[in-house]
Amino acid sequence: MPKMKTRTGAKKRFKVTGTGKVKYKKPGQRHLMTGDSGNQNRKSRKPVLVTDSDVKTMKKIMPYSF
Repeated sequence: MPKMKTRTGAKKRFKVTGTGKVKYKKPGQRHLMTGDSGNQNRKSRKPVLVTDSDVKTMKKIMPYSF
């Protein structure tokens, strides 16, 4: 049985925490931020966790991370 491949785009964007949760950085922090409110820019700085309903999909995309 061959190994499953990891989606290379996913491994660059998502990280698995020590407790098995998946975190990612919100998009929209590179350029064209002057149109957004400061509140919106500030909230998108922190990484957020993937919802529990999407973790099943993440396990298929990144099989060797969990």
